[in-house]
Amino acid sequence: MSRRHSFYARPLLAAVAAVTVLAGTAAAAPSDASPGRYTATSAALDDTYYQDALGKTGAELKSALNTIISDQTKLSYSQVWDALKATDEDPANSSNVILLYTGRSQSKNDNGGSSGQWNREHVWAKSHGDFGTATGPGTDVHHLRPTDVKVNSTRGNKDFDNGGSELSDAPGNFTDGDSFEPRDEVKGDVARMILYMAVRYEGNDSFADLEPNDQVNNGSAPKMGRLSVLKQWSQEDPPDTFEKRRNDVIFERFQHNRNPFIDHPEWVTAIW
Repeated sequence: MSRRHSFYARPLLAAVAAVTVLAGTAAAAPSDASPGRYTATSAALDDTYYQDALGKTGAELKSALNTIISDQTKLSYSQVWDALKATDEDPANSSNVILLYTGRSQSKNDNGGSSGQWNREHVWAKSHGDFGTATGPGTDVHHLRPTDVKVNSTRGNKDFDNGGSELSDAPGNFTDGDSFEPRDEVKGDVARMILYMAVRYEGNDSFADLEPNDQVNNGSAPKMGRLSVLKQWSQEDPPDTFEKRRNDVIFERFQHNRNPFIDHPEWVTAIW
């Protein structure tokens, strides 16, 4: 275990709990399955996890964040199934997960490749950079989400942009020949996942240098667009409780790294 892992995981949350006790609001510690279990605060993270990134902007900030978040535990593609059952758990029903594009709550065990089931969606399309399901970008849970099998197929490897025709089986989502627009409730989530990937994978670990650009039809190039739209989505749909909890669960239980744009949405415009 690296120094960052040992210093920033459970000891960080323990420190936060200690602050809670001193404030006179201590309660019995919830179990790992509880949606309220993960309580890392921005201040605690800035004092520890993000300390080497504070005060930086532009390429310097991007480089600092790459160093921080590249220190992670990598999962196999089969392990992603179990990870998603925890990261995307329905807070109202612990037996279900929430599907990204439809918002449908569905049994955790109803996963696979058949119509009506849910499967593993690569939000940064795996063909954009040709990394497939290889351990690394192909299994990074920060951009893998449970989605309806049919809607996943409809999205395919399209870039993100506004417009198109509404999906009859996923109202609120739109698509055309070269782009996909997710429902309003997860537009910011999608943007922050794409930008996480662009910071995490810089071409220095045998995978392609992933970068956002302001176009669609990127094909197999290691690019995803449209950057101007993604920035707008991130601003209009800030991180909500579900997204923040998801970030904490990945950090605490699986990869031990974080999506910095969930913790600091302002870093989107500080870099791009």
